[in-house]
Amino acid sequence: MGASVIAAADPTQPRRLSEELALILREFEVEQVTLREVIGLMHGRGYLLFVMLISLPFCTPIPLPGLSTPLGLVIGIIGVRLALGQKPWLPARLLDLRLPPAVFKKVFAVTQRIILWFERLLRPRLLWLTATPMLRQLHAIPIVICAALLLLPLPIPFSNTVPAWSIMLISGGLLERDGGFILAGHVAALFAIAFFTVIGVFGTEAVSWLWKWAQ
Repeated sequence: MGASVIAAADPTQPRRLSEELALILREFEVEQVTLREVIGLMHGRGYLLFVMLISLPFCTPIPLPGLSTPLGLVIGIIGVRLALGQKPWLPARLLDLRLPPAVFKKVFAVTQRIILWFERLLRPRLLWLTATPMLRQLHAIPIVICAALLLLPLPIPFSNTVPAWSIMLISGGLLERDGGFILAGHVAALFAIAFFTVIGVFGTEAVSWLWKWAQ
C-alpha cells in the first residue's frame, strides 16, 4: 500500500475523461479505490461524468461478477435524482464500495478506445433536445431503466453491455449537450428493453441461440 495518487481536478481547468481514466489506472497500482475517491477525483465535473466512468466496465463483454448489481444501484440512484431534478446523492455504504483492482485495470485498458472515441465525437448539436430542465430530466429516465436492467445478475452475453451503452451515450450527450448522442442513447435503451423482453418471453435459450448464430 502506498500513498494515493488521486487528486481533485481544478474546476477552472477540467481534465479530459481519458486523463481521469489514466489517473484511476495509476491509483489501482497503489491500492483499491472506492467510489468516494473516484468522485473526489472528478470534483467539479459532475455526476454525469461519474456515471459514464462506472458504466464503462459494462461496455465490453468482460464479465464483472458481483459488480453489476452494486454499480447498477449507484447509477439508478443518481438517475432517479436527475430525473426528479434533484442534486445527485449516494449513501455512505455505496460511496465506500471498493473496486477490485485486477478486474478494473483490465477493463479500463480495453475501454480507453471508447473514451477517446467519445472525446473526438461529442460536441454541442441538436441543442433543442437539452434546451430546458424538463427535457434534461426526461432524458434521465432511460438511464434509470437501464440501471435497473444492470441490477439483474444474468449470466447472459451482452445482458450488461446493451443497457450500459445507452447509459454512456445519454450521459455523454447530456454532459456536452449533444442531442445526437442522446438520441442514439434512447435507441440503445429501446434495444435493451427489447433484448430483456426476449429473455423474459422466450427464455435464455433464445438468447443463447442468437449468440451462437452471431458467432
